[in-house]
Amino acid sequence: MKQSLWDRLADDARAEVDDLINSDRTIQAIVSMREHAGAPVPEIRECVDLLVERRSALPGTD
Repeated sequence: MKQSLWDRLADDARAEVDDLINSDRTIQAIVSMREHAGAPVPEIRECVDLLVERRSALPGTD
């Protein structure tokens, strides 16, 4: 079974991604996901899907 991208990120990387999303810095959030996920590097589409999911889960970012 494929491990989800969010599960592959360490807690500090998750916090960084959430902060970037809250700051409307979506490209930087995707770069951060790709840098911190390890091998194999996630595809951009997977990062965008996670970004959309996190944006809807975070308060004040709808």
